[in-house]
Amino acid sequence: MTNQVRVRYAPSPTGHLHIGNARTALFNYLYAKHFNGKMIIRIEDTDEKRNVAGGEESQLKFLKWLGVEWDEGADVGGDYGPYRQMERLDIYQKYVDELLERGLAYKCYMTEEELEAEREQQRANGQVPKYSGAHRDLTEAQIAAFEEEGRLPSIRMRVPENKTYTFNDIVRGDITFESSDFGDWVIVKKNGIPTYNFAVAIDDHLMEITHVLRGEEHISNTPKQMMIYDAFGWQPPKFGHMTLILNEERKKLSKRDQHIIQFIEQYHDLGYLPEALFNFITLLGWSPVGEEEIFDKPTLIDIFDPNRLSTSAAIFDRHKLKWMNNAYIKATDLSEVIDLALPHLVKAEKLPNDMDEETREWVKKVIALYKEQLRYGAEIVELTEMFFSKELSFDDAAWEVLEGEQVPEVLQVFTDKLLHLDDFTADSIKAQIKATQKETGHRGKKLFMPIRVATTGQTHGPELPMAIELLGKDTVISHLDAVLKKLKA
Repeated sequence: MTNQVRVRYAPSPTGHLHIGNARTALFNYLYAKHFNGKMIIRIEDTDEKRNVAGGEESQLKFLKWLGVEWDEGADVGGDYGPYRQMERLDIYQKYVDELLERGLAYKCYMTEEELEAEREQQRANGQVPKYSGAHRDLTEAQIAAFEEEGRLPSIRMRVPENKTYTFNDIVRGDITFESSDFGDWVIVKKNGIPTYNFAVAIDDHLMEITHVLRGEEHISNTPKQMMIYDAFGWQPPKFGHMTLILNEERKKLSKRDQHIIQFIEQYHDLGYLPEALFNFITLLGWSPVGEEEIFDKPTLIDIFDPNRLSTSAAIFDRHKLKWMNNAYIKATDLSEVIDLALPHLVKAEKLPNDMDEETREWVKKVIALYKEQLRYGAEIVELTEMFFSKELSFDDAAWEVLEGEQVPEVLQVFTDKLLHLDDFTADSIKAQIKATQKETGHRGKKLFMPIRVATTGQTHGPELPMAIELLGKDTVISHLDAVLKKLKA
């Protein structure tokens, strides 16, 4: 086996790139890059019934969007291909034939109905269901009779008796299984397609994979893969099994969980930054030294330490992700933030796709107002609602502000000053707010809050003079008049 670190991420093209799979890919990528190794993408497409059109392309597209780069794969080539399992069937057959010839595997002709009946009987007897070995030692006559019936065989691995399998897991330390925990398991299905545990062991050996980092749900697969390694006298890779990702209620992250957005494509479509998502996912089950949580990719590669992979479950904190994405947005050039947010206003039909240059410049200024608080691109639609609504609506907090006894005077004086204002810019508007303060004697919240609520409909928001400028003189005067009428001033 090579001395160079070689890791693999092996997705099945059965759907979109999920958070859990993305984490597996990221950890493999960071491991490879930290140790100057190679990352391989292998497509495990043997479950043809579950494969979806475009599944492979979609997963690879959003891995690249996240910032994961690989050295070998079906799309980039390499010396260890093919990199799709369905293109490797001839390779697997060679090893199947060897196992059959050596008596380490055998053909099983049991039907699904017979296997299920066997499992039902075991359950009824209080046993854990596993294959009984009923066809372990068929005679030539029995085999001929089954084939005469037209039965197709599966091929099963002959599990060694009284053998202990121990491996030192990168995350969990020593893990031990007994061979008695397993029945003889299927390595090739009746349709001639190899099963996951057989194919993956062959592939990992032939592709010289040195380290296998994957989710903890694969722990029980590891001894089966070790059986294949033992059968051929191969050295197994080093295994590391990452803990589960839980939701905020400490339940396993399920694809049916509607509270958490689970697919990378959805975050892309919502206007999250890939750098932020890369950073956030890396901290799901791994922790750096110290309290810092914001890291760029080169830094994460440099500081990635597999000894700091967590032994306890990771919690997917939606609020932390929004906070982190906001931190990245704040550090991003305004032009890029505009490119991130503007399409969402067009999609929401707040703006035409073919807007004129004046409108485009105006909306750029609107987006700039919210750069510091924007948590993801699509949020701009909600944040900027006041700029696209003809009438204002007021919540209880806003009405409470407008009920102040000084409000009619403040709003009337401010309205009069705006009516006579020719230069309707943020600086001039700011000067008129100060002039209103001087004329009415009201200052602080008693001055600013009524003006903010009456012009924008909000008790909190972006810089007020600029917001008023962007709303436009006619709109602002209309808003002020409407409020004064409601107050019967």
